[in-house]
Amino acid sequence: MRRLLIALLAAIPLTVLAATPKTVTLAVQNMTCELCPITVKKSLEKVPGVSAVKVDFDRKTAIVTYDADKAQPEALTKATTNAGYPSTVQK
Repeated sequence: MRRLLIALLAAIPLTVLAATPKTVTLAVQNMTCELCPITVKKSLEKVPGVSAVKVDFDRKTAIVTYDADKAQPEALTKATTNAGYPSTVQK
């Protein structure tokens, strides 16, 4: 019986246990030079639960993939604002 239980637990993919990542696009203000996206990206990567960040200087946006169990959009906008780049969630 014990071996059967161990075999069943081993057969469950870990992806089933993990939360589905969410993606949000932020409209970022105050990006005026080519170095600004680096600061925005670093500020977002420090937020627990963030797994990917792509900042587009031309569009003044940041696309953030995060674990909704660990981070919320409010934490993302706060991180950019604290770095000097206020942002809002695009709808």
